[in-house]
Amino acid sequence: MNIEVLSEVTDEVAAAFARLLPQLSRSAAPLSRAALAEIAAHQATTVLVAREGSSIVGTLTLVLYPIPTGLRAHIDDVVVDSSARGQGVGEALTLAALRIATESGARTVDLTSRPSREAANRLYQRLGFVLRDSNVYRYTASPA
Repeated sequence: MNIEVLSEVTDEVAAAFARLLPQLSRSAAPLSRAALAEIAAHQATTVLVAREGSSIVGTLTLVLYPIPTGLRAHIDDVVVDSSARGQGVGEALTLAALRIATESGARTVDLTSRPSREAANRLYQRLGFVLRDSNVYRYTASPA
């Protein structure tokens, strides 16, 4: 398995995201190739893809941004294709993101995971993530 930083959005990449994104969230709108390219090119994001042979079987987005207290790192939108789960893809993606974050100067890396994603939560705990005693708040803007 190879983990790569997404540098170019090809037809193959767009098709992989079209297949993977619904496995992550039923409510997520499909991404256009242009929108995906914008995300991949953004200075705050590093999009990682996992390849098994010639197929993209997973993806993860690492977000790095400076704030007054230091460089923040957050892992988002981790998804592994249902056909590749349990084969170490999520672990390889997460370890690559942790390496990039620490090499960039982040002292901590945060992520959130729904309690129902039991396998993912076990993985994160096994990799050293610790459940924080924190409130997570979300504001949802009303449609214009």
